[in-house]
Amino acid sequence: MKQYSIAVLPGDGIGPEVIAEAERTLEAVGDRFGIGFALRRFPIGAAGVAAAGDPFPAETRAAVARADAVLLGAVGDPSLDQAPRHLRPESGLLALRAQLGVYANLRPVTVFAALVDRSPLKADRLEGVDVLIVRELTGGLYYGEPRGREGAAAVNTLRYTAAEIKRVARVAFESARQRRRHVTSVDKANVLEVSQLWRETVTRVGQDYPDVRLDHLYVDTAAMRLISDATTFDVLLTENMFGDILSDEAAVLVGSLGLLPSASLGEARVCSSRSTDLRRTSPAAILPTRSARSPRWPCCCATGSAWRSPPPQWSVPSCSHWSRVRGRGTSPSPEHPRSEPARWERGS
Repeated sequence: MKQYSIAVLPGDGIGPEVIAEAERTLEAVGDRFGIGFALRRFPIGAAGVAAAGDPFPAETRAAVARADAVLLGAVGDPSLDQAPRHLRPESGLLALRAQLGVYANLRPVTVFAALVDRSPLKADRLEGVDVLIVRELTGGLYYGEPRGREGAAAVNTLRYTAAEIKRVARVAFESARQRRRHVTSVDKANVLEVSQLWRETVTRVGQDYPDVRLDHLYVDTAAMRLISDATTFDVLLTENMFGDILSDEAAVLVGSLGLLPSASLGEARVCSSRSTDLRRTSPAAILPTRSARSPRWPCCCATGSAWRSPPPQWSVPSCSHWSRVRGRGTSPSPEHPRSEPARWERGS
């Protein structure tokens, strides 16, 4: 029996309750497929502050470095909203991502027929929605230096290198090859130099994938179309902050942020989680996702989030996202040529 070590980080609030069910799911998966999971729990976020005065304690840092994968619940505690930055739960989450080098966050967005009435949008707007959001996770404004406040002024730094953009773009294009062969890259290239580099780099990477169609959208246009015409998207690729906002906006399509699991992938590790600020978590049934493995991005599992008492009429849908995202796909072929060159749309 193959064995995997999983560092389990329940986190805060609803996190421990969600993780308890995720652990049960892992046990069932292991029994079904003959896989052994060694699960050990460690604190993170506000739980880390309470246990060790650090949102990412040294014990947890060492454990995730040794583990094959990380299973994360959620972080956040309103009592620490005014705490110094180094003691805020979110700082532990950012440090976790940085340590593991999980630069690509994959968030599948699919509307289940049984839950279509949970979305505020009309049903005809939701039919056929199947989007994979690929978000760069370890660069941009959330990690850029210098940063800080000085009196009545503050600064954050938005910085990307071509290498950082290239590697996450390849994740998007490889994923698109196993889906509907269409990547939409989102930026703000009309006003940001970083976005100009982003667009140029993604375009160059796209030349290595002639079987995948590439287009570009400004982030404001993408935000509008994600609600008004989501079925036009296949793989949506973007940078860290834009991806944070757009992936949360996508919760409107499924009716709950808790129905949007995610996996954070690097070259050799994965941190699978809901990874959300607890105060933004919406009521939802727990959504386990299938495990999936590939030579490029080893993956364990992911879990959704939920409030404590989901309505009894809610069902727990099975999920085939990852079989589509990382499952067996067709090989590149000349029957899927690139469409016309990427167009520049009007916007501000």
